[in-house]
Amino acid sequence: MRVTRSRREQYSEATRAAILEAATRRFATDGFTATGLEDIAGDIQATRGAVYHHFASKRAVFEAVLEEQEIAAITRTRAAQARESDPWRGALAAMNEFLDLCLDPVYRRIAWLEGPIALGWSAWQAAEEKYAYAHIEEVLTGLVSAGLLDPLPVGTATHICFTVLGSAGMALAQAAPEDRERLRAEYADVLGRMISGLRTRAG
Repeated sequence: MRVTRSRREQYSEATRAAILEAATRRFATDGFTATGLEDIAGDIQATRGAVYHHFASKRAVFEAVLEEQEIAAITRTRAAQARESDPWRGALAAMNEFLDLCLDPVYRRIAWLEGPIALGWSAWQAAEEKYAYAHIEEVLTGLVSAGLLDPLPVGTATHICFTVLGSAGMALAQAAPEDRERLRAEYADVLGRMISGLRTRAG
């Protein structure tokens, strides 16, 4: 059954989207600490009350922004994987898409630099795990099922890959601008070799 939204509901959704768009710009340019709710409200010509209608705090705004960024990132890595018919090439494509994302100025700052500041280290790690862990596990499980990896404890392997990829992401985010492309290529090379070391000889 088709549900028709009222104009009030449509306006509310549009306002929430505008808040998140403005907040994303602010967090990506000024950072979490230097951004106030009044800045976000002012950017969309709204009041602080309009922001509080949708979000209880600046942290809640950031959490929603981070969620959007992470969902978009997972969508991109899955799409890169799906474009390859071979599971092994698909896994490498997903990894390379992730490394490219870590050079994106918006994702890089919000996900890696501002996340720990806004949420605290433990909560930020939990958020990263929420969005990335399942995808890594799926990729590894698929490689094992395809006979491209020897059977291994997938949970442990997922944790190791998650940690290593997270270390690469943080390093790229913190790198000086002139070093980022070189480091991205180096991480792709080293990570590719590490993963290839797990590959079955027959694969």
